[in-house]
Amino acid sequence: MNLKNLLQWSMQEFSHLPWRRNRSLYRTLVSEIMLQQTTVGTVLNHYERFLKRFPTLGSLAEASEDELTVAWKGLGYYRRARNLKKIAEAIVNEHGGEFPHDLEKLQEIPGIGPYTANALIAIGMDHPGLAVDANLERVIARLFHLKSEKGLKLQKEIAELFKDKKIFNQKMSFRNLNESLMDLGRTYCQARKVSCELCPLKKDCESFKKGKPLAVPVFKEESKKEDFHDVHLLRIVVKKKDNILVYRKSEKEWLSGQYEIPTFILSTTDKKLKQYPCLVTNPGHDFSFKTVITKYKIKNSVLVLTEKEFKKLPFVAKSEWRDYKNEESNFSTATLKALARLES
Repeated sequence: MNLKNLLQWSMQEFSHLPWRRNRSLYRTLVSEIMLQQTTVGTVLNHYERFLKRFPTLGSLAEASEDELTVAWKGLGYYRRARNLKKIAEAIVNEHGGEFPHDLEKLQEIPGIGPYTANALIAIGMDHPGLAVDANLERVIARLFHLKSEKGLKLQKEIAELFKDKKIFNQKMSFRNLNESLMDLGRTYCQARKVSCELCPLKKDCESFKKGKPLAVPVFKEESKKEDFHDVHLLRIVVKKKDNILVYRKSEKEWLSGQYEIPTFILSTTDKKLKQYPCLVTNPGHDFSFKTVITKYKIKNSVLVLTEKEFKKLPFVAKSEWRDYKNEESNFSTATLKALARLES
């Protein structure tokens, strides 16, 4: 397979990405964790700012949870940020601040799975490895017109092709190979849309030759998608000068680590929902807005109360006062929306 055109195209189009400049294993680790479940465009807006705040493994390992969640804000899926900190702590405390250069030893570090370990080996170190994300899996499946069902079967077949040196040659940079295949999957070889006429690998692509690029990879028969649940929440605003009463979300709750105004469930079609305490009666509201999170469509009713009025409600979480004009306060999006409406 002639990959020269692919590598040239990738270098020309994407060498400007900040994680591809000033390479280090730490910078690679941060970018790979950020790019999981997040678009390149979103990561571009946060990557350098995060590294400015935490320029080294040591500085990240020593960060408080508040500092971490504030720096991660806008990237979502906050569990990734906590995993990143755990990785930094383990490398600093157990490996003297040096990344192991062995695939198995990397995977012994809490928070590093097979994909991240391979990304550190192949992209961070430029050693033999294949970091099979969704983009790379799809591109290779189409290049070889692999009929295995998407998932473990397909990944095993791709691993065999890599082991047999059918995807690369010895003179090639493994870093460039991985990144260029990922670039192709993000742009011309997407899940539901292909631009084969622009693809630098079209002459080598078996799926293109067969005229069936979208037939690969083969997906499991989709089960019926779970319907959205309707939720009606009452959010309470209690102000004291420039402070607002909030509580910190626990690790088992949505948006863990962030601060949110006291919230109650007024009604929900999901009887298993335990994110907030239930309020039997609806005391009314001053205004409302709508949000969506995972499988929930939420109507947020907002009620402004005095501290004395609030204490009559059965709110059990530990509350505290925080400055609502401080950008570093790490409030949840719903809290910020409620405050914005209140101030308008």
